[in-house]
Amino acid sequence: MIAFPGRPLIVVALTFFFGASSFAENWPQWRGPGGRGISPDAGFLSRWGPGEGILWKTAIPGRGHSSPIVWGDRVFLTTAVQDRALPRPGGVIHYREGSIYRHPQSTGADYSYQFRLLCLDLSTGAVIWDRLAHQGSPFDNRHRRNTYASSTPVTDGKTVYAYFESQGVYAFDFDGDLLWKKSVGSIPKAGLGPGTSPILYRDLLILQVDKQGMRITTDLEASRDWPSDRFGEDSFLIALDRQSGVERWKTARNHRRSWATPLLLERGGESELVTSGAESVISYDPTSGREIWRGAGVISHPIPSPVEGSNLVFATAGSAKKVALAFRPGRGSSTRPEVWRYDKGTAYVPSPIYLDGYLYLLSDKGIVTCLEASTGRIAYEGGRVPVPASFKASPVAFEGKILLTSEDGDSFLLRSGPQHEILAVSSVGEEVWASPALSRGIILIRGANHLFAIGRGDQASRLTH
Repeated sequence: MIAFPGRPLIVVALTFFFGASSFAENWPQWRGPGGRGISPDAGFLSRWGPGEGILWKTAIPGRGHSSPIVWGDRVFLTTAVQDRALPRPGGVIHYREGSIYRHPQSTGADYSYQFRLLCLDLSTGAVIWDRLAHQGSPFDNRHRRNTYASSTPVTDGKTVYAYFESQGVYAFDFDGDLLWKKSVGSIPKAGLGPGTSPILYRDLLILQVDKQGMRITTDLEASRDWPSDRFGEDSFLIALDRQSGVERWKTARNHRRSWATPLLLERGGESELVTSGAESVISYDPTSGREIWRGAGVISHPIPSPVEGSNLVFATAGSAKKVALAFRPGRGSSTRPEVWRYDKGTAYVPSPIYLDGYLYLLSDKGIVTCLEASTGRIAYEGGRVPVPASFKASPVAFEGKILLTSEDGDSFLLRSGPQHEILAVSSVGEEVWASPALSRGIILIRGANHLFAIGRGDQASRLTH
């Protein structure tokens, strides 16, 4: 694809590998083609429920908040299966401001786990293979509502890459054979667990590895003499050779823990990798890891992933501070002031979505804000879903409509544009935290216990021909 002056940025994430048809049909990474959350496909259902529109549902062992990904007739997703209780509590000791620290919602490391990658048939939901990537005790605790399989895998159509943060990266071929594995070191995040997903760029697999801002140790006595907190000195961005897992470049980052996935984009034939951080939003050259520009950070926990549109890049956060920032990417000045800033309506976890000139912010309680993307002007705010709801899944879009899926498993179809209108309400009847995937007219929703495929009755038979 080619970028033209004055036209929207073209996200290329995986187009190095894709032909035009496969790029449109597959959902190969976190938030689909280019990480935008938008399917160019058509034929998706607008409404479903028990006994209506659900092609199949398949039980998934363990727990995971990673999204399914799709290539051809195959679906891949990760899970962590709790194994056995450890003889003594595991996990590292966190040390903050001179005292031992444990987040009140931190748990999990007192068990060992099986870290698994599953491959399913898109047409039937049958499990083709189930592979154990790693078995053992996790390095750190997780938030009680997080999982050890919250990073979405990525594929280039030949190899699928599963990332379990401190437990490593695993490359499997489509037959389920392990090609290589690689540790990128221990990744403490204050006992809150993993989240950031890998992306592919040409022959590289790229990971944003931002760590917590506090001391850690496995030795309680040694920790008593340690000085005050460190703030992300050990964080880095790393690129691995996708064929072998060998490190190709590594760039240090002075950023505390994050869960956001980088955004890969291109304009005028030049690529940029945009990372969200509390301290700063930084663009890197994905071929070398060299910094291109940086702007103000999102201040709060960087959990939502950046998105692009209208020749701008948007980064948001919503834990301690609500903020949406817009930057103009490109080469030139190394310091990049924001084009506009909006200080309401952002979410703790869900990423925003850009569609047809508008940026949509979804709050944790389902309140929608629609901003004119180029200016930050409010088109509307305070748009609500019709029932009380909480959200962790990020919005996805198809055919000019935006799909919002709540923790209760209810999905709300929002009409795009400057007027708030909910077109349909559907449900899978199961708790949902993972973001949906869209491929070949099928909506894939991962619930707490099952993977659901939603589509028309003849959809599965068409996929087999």
